[in-house]
Amino acid sequence: MTFAAPAGSLQPLVARGLALDTFKGCGFLAVACVKTRRLRLRGLPDRAGMDFLLAGYRLFVRFDSRSGRRYRGLQILGSETDRWMMALGGRLFTHYAYRKVRARVVHDGIALHVETSSGLDLTVHDEPRLPADSVFADWQEARRYAGPMPFTFAPVNGGRGIVRVEGRRMNWKPRAVALDSAIVPFLSRIVSDASPAAAFLVEDVDYEWERGVVERLPR
Repeated sequence: MTFAAPAGSLQPLVARGLALDTFKGCGFLAVACVKTRRLRLRGLPDRAGMDFLLAGYRLFVRFDSRSGRRYRGLQILGSETDRWMMALGGRLFTHYAYRKVRARVVHDGIALHVETSSGLDLTVHDEPRLPADSVFADWQEARRYAGPMPFTFAPVNGGRGIVRVEGRRMNWKPRAVALDSAIVPFLSRIVSDASPAAAFLVEDVDYEWERGVVERLPR
């Protein structure tokens, strides 16, 4: 799900070294609910993988590296999972701010419902319809913000650096769906004027993450 808010409302969330990705005067947040199968360290067999639900809260940003290259991606704001092992491993090995929640997913072939013990409650159904007050005029505009982007970013070393992680994926074919209802307490706590802009569903995606790269920021 993509949520839009006035750029000024989101600017305080942007980490030092990053820039808000804007369109029509708005910035954008992503709520990604991912049913993950067989997550494992590279080189381990399938049977060593872990299944879990991930709910990720992200901010669309851009990053200009010291080499002169510009990256477009998502700044990590927070992450939830229904597995303790994933929450502990995420805290240990990433800067994705994982916390453990209880989660329930119901998919009846028409509607998909996701809720967690943190209060997240989302329902979509299989119809290509934008929210009535979406900032996007059509799906072509909305498709630019069908996260996740190839790169994710998080501040490190007390804000003196940015870690950049590249995700590689296959079969990435977002399908527009209608967002019936959305209660997102995590976003409500940090920004009061975000509204739904679009929703997408992607299925059967092979995904992997490269080793993170830390870039020091100018003093």
